This record gives sequence, structure tokens and C-alpha cells, in this order.
Amino acid sequence: MSKAKAYFQLIKFRLALTVAFSSAIGYLLGANELHWGRALLVMVGGLAVTGAANTINQIFEIDLDRQMKRTAQRPLPLGILSPLEAWVFTLVLGGAGLTLLALVFNPLSAALALLSLILYGFVYTPLKTISPICVAVGAIPGGLPPLIGWVAATGFLGLQGWILFGIQFMWQFPHFWAIAWVLDDDYKKAGFKMLPSPGKKDLRTAFQIMTYTMVLIPLSLLPFYFGMTGTVYPMVAAVCGVLFLMQTFYLMRTVSKKAAMSIMFGSFLYLPIVQIALVLDKI
Repeated sequence: MSKAKAYFQLIKFRLALTVAFSSAIGYLLGANELHWGRALLVMVGGLAVTGAANTINQIFEIDLDRQMKRTAQRPLPLGILSPLEAWVFTLVLGGAGLTLLALVFNPLSAALALLSLILYGFVYTPLKTISPICVAVGAIPGGLPPLIGWVAATGFLGLQGWILFGIQFMWQFPHFWAIAWVLDDDYKKAGFKMLPSPGKKDLRTAFQIMTYTMVLIPLSLLPFYFGMTGTVYPMVAAVCGVLFLMQTFYLMRTVSKKAAMSIMFGSFLYLPIVQIALVLDKI
């Protein structure tokens, strides 16, 4: 593996791109005009900051990654890159992203991005081996991207921005718990405590996944209630929410890895569909 490819792998590009996409969605919803070029710049800034946060996560988890089949071939466990090289990469990448957000948009969006990086890299990451509360903590930086995009467009922390944060914050609980269910055997090797207490793949955990998914439905309708969208979006959000919820009922009935995997893939589809519908139906 070349060093260039190793640095690219540190970013976790697909994950970072998903996060950056939601920041662009937030920008498009907050902006008075659909300025695609500036939305792309928000996305680039978000991609850089997210990539830096993902790198910090891997620096702290080098020894843990070696223990898991899924992560053993990452650049740091393999020794292709040293921790020092990864830290320098983090500073350059994160610094570039924060500078872009501060200078092209506004300091508040950069401050929120910095907060997100700190919470993910320095709070959520060490909590993963300590307590299942890590998922709630990690949901905060995970929910901030659309709010960061909104602030980049508006320059202030408005109610609409917080609604976007709330939807993405709540979505992460069924999303991450489904992933934790599917990868539970691997996670246990590293001592990760990702499933809700007491950390078992049982009806109790399935019920919590269902509960958070159910709360997501009325939350996703708030943009319509507060006049952010037309009448098409709430129909899309409601249908997607009900389909998502039905997958959790399947998990409660079967308590199986197959059902958890269905929720995991369903969650990957749910968020971009709902967010794209928000933009297309923007008032």
C-alpha cells in the first residue's frame, strides 16, 4: 500500500462524504438561493474536518484496531504510517477545513466544526471502551453537520438549524445500534461497549432501537410544521419513517443479525432520501 493511499484510508472517505453531504444539505436549506458552488465548498470543509476527526479516532485506537478483523488492515495497525505522520496529517487537514469554513463562510460555522472534531476525537473515542453512553455522546458531533451547514449559510443558530440537528441526532441511535449488533463479535474483541446497557443482542436492545426510530417520525415532520418545506416532504418523511420503523419490528420479532443488518442498510438510505426531499421541497 502506498503512503498516498494510506492517507486516503485514514479519512474514511465514504463515511466522511456522508457527513459532509449533510452539511451541504444544511447550507442549501439555510441559504436564500440555491448556490451549488458554495454548498460544494461547505462540503469540502466538512469533509476535511471529518477526515481529521476520523484520523484522531484511528490514532487512539491503533492497538484496538489490531484486534478486530474489520480494522486490522488499516494503515496505522499495519505500520504503513506512524502516529506522528497521522497527527501531522490531522493538523493540516483539520486546519484547512476549519480555515475554509471561517474565511469563506463565518467563524461560528468553523467553531461548531471544531467542537464536533473535539467531541468525536477526544470524548466519544475513549468512551467507546468505557460505557454505552458513548453512542449518545457520539450522536452530538454526528448531528452537527447539517447545523454547521445552516450556520454557514445564515451566520446564526436558528430554530430551523436545530431541527436539522435533531433529526440527524435521533437517526444515529438506530443506525449505530444496528451496526453494533451486526459487528458485536468484533467489537467485543476490542472491548467496545456500543450496544445499550446491558449490552446484549436481545429484545431489550431491539425495543430501544424501535423506540428511538418511532421518535424520529414526528421529529422528521417538524420542518413542515415550522414552514421550511411544502407538502411533498412530510409525505416522503412519513413513508420513509414508517418503513424504517417496520424494520425495527422485524428485529423485535426475530432478534437476528439479518434483521439488524436490514436496519443498518435501511438507515443508510433513510437519511439522504429525507434530506434530499427537504431541499427539493424547500419553501
